[in-house]
Amino acid sequence: MSQDIIADALNKMLNASKAKKDTLSVKRHSKLLLSVLAIAKLKGYVKNYRVENNILNIEIGKLNVCQVIKPRFVVKVDEIEKYTKRYLPARDMGILVVSTSQGLMTHHTAQEKNIGGSLIAYFY
Repeated sequence: MSQDIIADALNKMLNASKAKKDTLSVKRHSKLLLSVLAIAKLKGYVKNYRVENNILNIEIGKLNVCQVIKPRFVVKVDEIEKYTKRYLPARDMGILVVSTSQGLMTHHTAQEKNIGGSLIAYFY
């Protein structure tokens, strides 16, 4: 059992997506994972998610890859572009999830607001 709840959940999502399953259940979840899933839902990588009886049920959307970024790099605004080149396959494909002082947001929003932060995960 891993200590990283977000990495476990995203790994289960990726495995379910590769196995052509559209739903999965996760027993361990946190507020941070729910926030990451909210951003993924806004961008269409997750269709829906809900917590029932302390079990998180996730419906997977259009998903190619979702991974957590370890170690969690702390980046400035002008360094975000370097990490998008490292983790995302193309310029306008996918998102980086960034934890900032104003909450979780995509790298696009962080660049618009001119805020740096810690890299959490990426989806495409």
